[in-house]
Amino acid sequence: MKILPRITSPADLRALSLDEMRALADEMRAYLIESCSVTGGHIGAGLGVVELTIALHAAFDTPRDQVVWDVGHQGYPHKLLTGRTEQMHTLRQEGGLSGFLKRSESEYDAFGAGHAATSISAAYGIAVGRDLMGEQFKVVAVIGDGSLGSGLAYEGLNNAGASGSDFIVVLNDNEMSIAPNVGAMHKYLTSIQRNPIYNRIRSALGDIADHAPGMLHEAGKLIRKWEESVKMLLTPGVLFEELGFRYFGPIDGHDVAQMLDTFKAVRELKGPRLIHVITQKGKGFPAGEHVEKWHALPPGHDPATGKQRTAAAPANANYTTVFGKGLAELMTENERIAALTAAMPSGTGINLVQKVHPKRVFDVGIAEGHAVTMAAGMATRGVRPVVTIYSTFLQRGFDNIIHDVAIQRLPVIFAMDRAGLVGEDGETHAGLYDIAYMLAVPNMTVTAPKDGRELLGLLRTAAAHESGPFCLRYPRDVAPDVAPPIGEVAPVPERTWEVLRKGQDVAILAVGTMVLKAMDAAATLAAEGLSVTVVNCRYLKPYDELTLAAVVSDHKQLLVVEEGTVVNGFGAFMASVVQDMNAAVRVHAHGVPDRIVYAAPRARQLAQCGLDAAGIADRVRALHQSEAVAG
Repeated sequence: MKILPRITSPADLRALSLDEMRALADEMRAYLIESCSVTGGHIGAGLGVVELTIALHAAFDTPRDQVVWDVGHQGYPHKLLTGRTEQMHTLRQEGGLSGFLKRSESEYDAFGAGHAATSISAAYGIAVGRDLMGEQFKVVAVIGDGSLGSGLAYEGLNNAGASGSDFIVVLNDNEMSIAPNVGAMHKYLTSIQRNPIYNRIRSALGDIADHAPGMLHEAGKLIRKWEESVKMLLTPGVLFEELGFRYFGPIDGHDVAQMLDTFKAVRELKGPRLIHVITQKGKGFPAGEHVEKWHALPPGHDPATGKQRTAAAPANANYTTVFGKGLAELMTENERIAALTAAMPSGTGINLVQKVHPKRVFDVGIAEGHAVTMAAGMATRGVRPVVTIYSTFLQRGFDNIIHDVAIQRLPVIFAMDRAGLVGEDGETHAGLYDIAYMLAVPNMTVTAPKDGRELLGLLRTAAAHESGPFCLRYPRDVAPDVAPPIGEVAPVPERTWEVLRKGQDVAILAVGTMVLKAMDAAATLAAEGLSVTVVNCRYLKPYDELTLAAVVSDHKQLLVVEEGTVVNGFGAFMASVVQDMNAAVRVHAHGVPDRIVYAAPRARQLAQCGLDAAGIADRVRALHQSEAVAG
């Protein structure tokens, strides 16, 4: 590498020639591919915006000019150009660089981004703040990777476009989010790339305008203006113009010279402007034709193929696969069931369902709220919709869950993948709040399986549940058992807990992933003479009143262990319930503390929060000792 090591800030970049910038783009791609083969990461989107990132930092005066990136996946090249190249080996590692954008990490990260479609609203807010404070700088929102399919993006466009503010949006149109984009907007944007009339006219007019001699050169300028008029009739620009944005493009997102010219010209204008840039996700990756698979890669993969170099596949399937296979089998049994996902078919296991039931699977794009309300509408017609979305992303549909599903008691099933701690994906993707927010929803049944078999049993129960919404939460992890086909699994009776171990000293009410860890802790404590009860609280709401009453009558102290926020979680819920039953019984909540849990291996995160067997055993010892002292 000859150029990249010399770039410590965008100021160094601006001193390069065009040829050097093109060479730099090649170096950056090679470096990202090699670096991410070690650390893992969301590499596809970043590879697509290398030239775009170079042109932005060269044309704008960053960090004085504020560039807001949508979906932090696009930010890897941005990190390289803003002084973080030598730290890339720490990407997504504990104490290292974030896999997303983070204001505390760099002055060049104008706004944190981990979820989609936040850039326009956030950047417009920065522009409004600039104007209110009487400051002078440019603000650019870079939206892409399918984020324009989200309703939040349109809310931002609608408001900013009507404002007349000095504000720029760069639309990175790569035809992808994680899976291929879906919906009318995708068809609208890609129509220009396939419009032979526009492409032929543009090519012909460009030749005339560029090669007109002498006095005819002025006529060539008029031809260029006429070309703009033709473009407005045949390209997506008309939509953005109607929203109040002056539209430029589409331009080649891998042509540094064209982007530099465009950005520099547009920078000097006023009012809302939108630049439409066409890029290729995963550009330069040797196996880039498998665009969805290479959206993100685990650490330790071969950069040439994307395959794992080392660790053998685990013997058991992960929860996502168990769920996907089970749902596909259940949909074969029951033709009323349909599945929905929000741009995450492979991440949620729905791709396994698509292969078997393509007509009953609906990928709505990055539009979680829409997915929830669409499912509610489906449920009114007798369909049994299963909405499969990561816990952290389902937060975006919370109002829809209450207003459109719960109040009407519609039987919508919510399958919340990635519930709990998620390891290297870090704080933006952790599913720590679904227990707390689902417990607060009226008419909602809240469940958490202890293993793969129980996940399938609860899914079967959910499919037969008619009196309101039903949710299941499960982690980003390997199931501790080998789950059988769902046809061999009985439904889990509603409102039932499971007493796995009986003792006299302390009772552990364990939720989902914590059940087997509590059993391990109890075995360790038994060897020390402590007798512990362990209950599998697979139904959090409604809970098993009879079993709880029996546990309360036999124990003075209960420890509720959950892989979720300790604030307003299941422990807090049980403390309120038990207070009314027997005020003398103490209930202690043991979950994720009220703080941000940063990226680290999942096992390390659990240990940091005391949610491994050793941490649970320590907490029980402390409770037993405090009781002995009090006695």
